Amino acid sequence: MGLFSGQLKTIFEEHDINKDGLLSKEELKKAFEKLRAWWPDWRVNRALHHADANGDGIISSSEMDDLVKYAVRLGYKIRT
Repeated sequence: MGLFSGQLKTIFEEHDINKDGLLSKEELKKAFEKLRAWWPDWRVNRALHHADANGDGIISSSEMDDLVKYAVRLGYKIRT
């Protein structure tokens, strides 16, 4: 995993507020807000479309890599 990928994965993991190992829509929205997405709600729906393999509406740890790949492909990175 590259530098940006690792940083993005950390951001997403930090937004697992209840520490259940899953990212809900609300947790994903907060993460995309941190990444300065223009329309976080829309971005969450697109992220789920690309990464939520089982269609349950959450991102599990096994789906995290696909979420990160999606975010990297869109050019998201950590801004200081």
